[in-house]
Parts: sequence; structure tokens; C-alpha cells
Amino acid sequence: MLRGLKTLRAARLAPALLGAALALSLAPLGAPARAQERPTRAATAQSQGLVSLLANRVQVLGNSVIVADGDVEIYFEGTRLRATALRYDKANESLTIQGPITLTDGNGTVILADSAALDTDLRNGILTSARLVLDQQLQMAAAEIARVEGRYTQLYKTVASSCQTCAANPTPLWQIRAEKVIHDTQTRQLYFHKARFEIGGVPVFYLPRLRLPDPTVKRATGFLIPSLFATSQLKTGVKLPYFITLGDHADVTLTPILSPVTTTLGFQYRQALRRGDIEFNGAVSRDSLRSGATRAYLFGTGSFDIGRYYTLSFGLELTSDTAYLLDYGYSSKDRLSNEIALTRIKRDEYLSARLINIRTQRASEIPTADQLPFLLGDVLYEQRFEPAGIGGTGAWSLALNGYGRASTADILGRDGMHIGADLEWSREWTLPRGVLARIGADLSADFYAISQDSTYDRFQSQITPALSAELRWPLIRQETKRGGTQILEPVAQIAWSGKARATVPNEDSALVEFDQGNLLSLARFPGSDRKERGLRAALGFTWSRYAAAAAQDKEWNASLGIARVFYQQPQTAFTQASGLNGTRSDWLLGASMGLGQETTLMSRNLISDSFALSKSETRLNWSGEKLNATAGYTYMIADTAENRPLRTSEMRFDGSYRINRHWTGSLKGRYDFVAGRAASAGLGLGYRNECLNVDLSVSRRFTSSSSLVPTTTAALQISLSGFGGTNDGRDYRRSCAR
Repeated sequence: MLRGLKTLRAARLAPALLGAALALSLAPLGAPARAQERPTRAATAQSQGLVSLLANRVQVLGNSVIVADGDVEIYFEGTRLRATALRYDKANESLTIQGPITLTDGNGTVILADSAALDTDLRNGILTSARLVLDQQLQMAAAEIARVEGRYTQLYKTVASSCQTCAANPTPLWQIRAEKVIHDTQTRQLYFHKARFEIGGVPVFYLPRLRLPDPTVKRATGFLIPSLFATSQLKTGVKLPYFITLGDHADVTLTPILSPVTTTLGFQYRQALRRGDIEFNGAVSRDSLRSGATRAYLFGTGSFDIGRYYTLSFGLELTSDTAYLLDYGYSSKDRLSNEIALTRIKRDEYLSARLINIRTQRASEIPTADQLPFLLGDVLYEQRFEPAGIGGTGAWSLALNGYGRASTADILGRDGMHIGADLEWSREWTLPRGVLARIGADLSADFYAISQDSTYDRFQSQITPALSAELRWPLIRQETKRGGTQILEPVAQIAWSGKARATVPNEDSALVEFDQGNLLSLARFPGSDRKERGLRAALGFTWSRYAAAAAQDKEWNASLGIARVFYQQPQTAFTQASGLNGTRSDWLLGASMGLGQETTLMSRNLISDSFALSKSETRLNWSGEKLNATAGYTYMIADTAENRPLRTSEMRFDGSYRINRHWTGSLKGRYDFVAGRAASAGLGLGYRNECLNVDLSVSRRFTSSSSLVPTTTAALQISLSGFGGTNDGRDYRRSCAR
């Protein structure tokens, strides 16, 4: 017999008999050899698992009772038990444990109890005055907890909640009382029997049976968080989403929407495949907005890796009428597209083939929808190479694209096809004093076939050569005090392109964006129907300041750039709003500034010689501990060539402010200065703590058309933390006042 052990004793042994394990842990040094000579049941099963016992003192009473007390700990296959004292009776293979007891299974489940009677492998037994804690979120207090087969935990006379309670306020914000709760640790489900849901201690409703996933479950069949809504179109209603798992790789969510105006069933189907994934979203409605007509929409996407670097993808967008998506808040798209695409991307090779169907939802375009291109197709192949002998980088490409209109009328129903080939080359050098030089050449060939338009020759072709040369001189200055770096870089380019040989309609180059990205480009038009011609020069400079790496959080970064393009001959192919028409472009002025990691300001402007704006886009971002906000302003002059008869001048704002640890407010909106009114506005308020999420939002759409009316929408969503699929609220846990 060993007595008065002051140091921790530990033993590792088989799970079959904890008593034999204790005996082995207390045996003299020669015991292991004797155990090898006469294998016991515990020694035979030792390879199946290991148990460790730690205690301040261990006593052996007679031949069948072992007592351990003082900081007792038992480890077995990921399960850890901590107690004040332990008594093992070998005769009936039982463990009696005195608390306080903490039993942890290694999967986020913790049981706290005053006392326990368990079998030797900790798989069966009863714990009294116990609490079950799941994933540090959901707590369930019970008069008694029974462990069955190591899989089931049965709780009797149970109170479940994830809310913080204090001595001054012992009633949780919400709780579920039940006569019995069973936790299946294998399926990770909670089964409540005779459950009563209470808010602030007041019973709200009673359920004889209730099944909920535990906090560790991410996907489980059952109801998701319902939400209430009220809109000027659909009146007051409720959404009741029901989630159904279809194995480990697929699921479907059915969302009935009920209101006095509509009966709607929404759905979402998702599936992860071995080499791809698909997703479909849709809904079917019967409402009084369209005199009881059936309305529906279906959106779908998919992407598949079909091998040899090829990716096949599709997009599907269908709706029964132009107003359905906005009436129900599913989407704000005003043009729907259906697309199938095949792509291949390698280090020096790119292939893309697409077929697109477009359907307009704009009220102004619907009367002439048959005159708009509804079917588009394009194929593009590019390959880069390094030419031997002359150095540099080269690339060649082949392109095929076409479009079709539903109308068969002359001019209005014009269809077309384009075949293009392009070969380009460029090379760079570093000259004395750090000057960077680059020359480039490009040769393109285009063939056009035009039908149903008598104003153009049916077949046309052209060959366009182009040359360019540019110089850059980056000048660097290192700041001695702050350690920042300033860079001043003037840049100049001279370029030439051959004259036009074909006269074709402008189908793909109507919208041109002039910015820093294409200042030195030989092709500022986005498509092939228009090209810059003749001799031209681009001049500009940029100044940048970069903070030292160690001071990025405190210092400021900034950049400023100004540029202009000069043409030998007037460029009539560009629109007025592009800023590139005539013999001189507008001034391109770009600026950005950042203050630490919180504030970023970016602006791009096209300014004429008379200081009038052609286009302007400014964006401000603020990201702080409490405030996160984005504000933007857009201005564009009117230009009928860009299908914009009125100028655009609007401001957008989207931000949220964390009022305190639990409350967050949000505000968003868009104001149209031309119309002199708001286009949309939204206000939100959210509350979150360790056991409850509440989101309230109100929004208003002010725009109207022949198929749309101004709409106000209010929504309320309440969710309880601590069950599968909900957000973890531990970071928002309230503290008890002292």
C-alpha cells in the first residue's frame, strides 16, 4: 500500500478496466515485467486505448477498492474528467466521483456536476446537479444527467439557454424548459420533450416535441430563422425558410412567403460536385398585384473543371415579368443574361468561348426590344511568346464574335459578325540615369459581315498597323525624418495607327473609359468596331508618396497624376463624354490619399480647358473601430451617343456605426441631383449579445416607371444564438455589474 503521495501519479492503460489501470499505476517498478509474464485483461487491451490518472493521494482499501483524492484528473481517448475525489469498487466495476466535477469530451462538450456514478470507461452513468455546456455557447442545467453508451446524454428537468445570468438578474432573456432533453453526440442533435419557450421568464408557447441542432452543427435539416416584413406592395408577411440536407454535398432551402397579397414559395438548390458546383435560386408566386397571375423567376450558376485546364460554366436568369424581381426584392437587375462559357487559362495561353442571350427589363427599352442585340457570341484565343533574335515579348490572337437582333426590318434588325487577328510585340530597356524606354508594334486584320442593313456594305475588311515609343523617368526621393518614399515619374508616348479602311456600325465600342490604365494603350476602344487613327502623343506625370513600412498604420500615402492626349487629326469616333474627341483630350486628373489603415480617398476626373467636368468619380472609405462608411459621387455629361439624354449627377452612401458593444446602426442611400430627390434610402438597427440577434431595417425605393411603383420595405429578423447555423455570440457576451 502506498500512502501520502505528494506528487502527481500517472498511468496509461486500456479502456476496458479503469480499476486495473489504477492498480497498474500504483504497482512497484517490477510489476510491468510480471504483467508481461501473466497478461491481464487490461494489459491485453492496452493497444486499444490509453487512460491517464493524476491525483495528489491514492489509497488501496482491501483487495477491491481504490480511493484517489486531491486534484483528481482522468484522461481517456480525448475525454478529460476533473474532480475532488474518486472511489473505484472493483467488485461491481463502478466509479463514485465527488465534485465539483468537470467532464470534457474534446469536441466542445463540457459537463459540470456536483457528484457522479460512472462505469470504468466513462461511457455510462449518472451525474447529479449538473450542467451541460456545448461549444461554450448553449448551457443546459438539469437536476440529473445520464450518460448512455458514451453517445447519448440525457438531461432531466432541464433549463436551456445561451444567455448570461447574474445574481441581481438570475432570469435569462430567453430559455427553454423541458422535462427531458437528449443530446445525441453522434448526430449532434438536441431532442426536447415537453418543451416550453420563455422570454424573460414568461411562457410564450409550448411544444410537446422539439428537435434542434447543437452549436457545432453547420448543416442540418430543419427550419431556419424566420423573418417578418412589411412592404407597400406585399403588405405584412412572414418568411419561413426550411433547410433540407441532401447528403454531404447538396442541400435545398424552401422559403414560403405568406402575406394578404401573395402566396410564394422560394427555393435555393446547391450542390458541390467532384469537379465543380451548381446553384439555383428561384420562386413561384400567386399574388393580387397581377390579378392572381402566376409569377416566377429562376437564377442559376454553375462551374465545372472538365480537365486539361478547361472550365465550363453557365449562368441562367429568367423571370415571368419585368417587375417581379423588384416587387419581391430578389434583384435590381434591369438586364437579364443567360450564358454558357468555356475557358482555358495557362501560363502563356488563354481561350474563351461564350454564347450570351440578353433580355432587357428597362421600361424605356421594352417597346423596341426586338431592335436590341439579344444573342451574342464570341471566341478569343491568345498566346504569348518570346521571339528569338529580337527579344522582348510577343503575342498573337484570333477572335470571332457576332450578334443578332430579333427584328427582320432593314437597319433596325441589323445582324453582324467579326473575325479578327492581331499580332503585337514590345521590348523595354533601361537607359542611363534610370530612364525606362519601351517600343511596341501591332498589326491587326479585321473582317466584317453585316446583314439586314442597306446602309453598309455587307462584307468589309481592313488591316491596321500601329507603332509606339514611350519614355519614363522615375525620380525617387527618400525622406530622412519620417522614412517615407516619394516618386515623381514623367511619362511620354508617341504612337501612330494606320487609316480606316472599313466603314462598319459601332456595336461594341460605344462606351469608352479614359483613365490611367489605358493612357499609353494603342487600343482605348473596348471593342474592334472602332480604332484610333493617325499620329498622336500622350504626356503625363505622376507623384506618389509611400509611408515607411513600420509606419503604415499612422502615416499617410498619396498619389497624384495628370495626363493628356494630343492628336494630329480630329478623332470623331469618340463620344463627347469620353473626353477623347477632337484634337486634344480632356485633362485626366487622378488622385488618391490614405490616412493609415482607416481612410482612403480616390478620385478620377476628366476636365476640359474651360475647367468643365466631362466625367467625375470620387469615392471615400472609412474603416474604424466604430464607424465603417463608404461615400461616392458620380458625374457624367449628357451624351446621346452613349444612350444618356440627361446628365448624371448622384451621390451614394453606405455606412454603419457601432453605438456600443451590442447596438449597431446603419444608413444607406442614393441621391439624384438631376431629379432633385432621393433615388433610394435605407435605415437599419441591430442588437446583438451572447444569446440574441435582432435586425430591423426600413428601406424606400423612390424610382417609378410604367411597370414599377415606389416601394417601402420594412423587415424584422430575430435569431437565437447557441444552435446550429447561428452566429457565435461569445464576443458580445454581457458582463454582470458588481
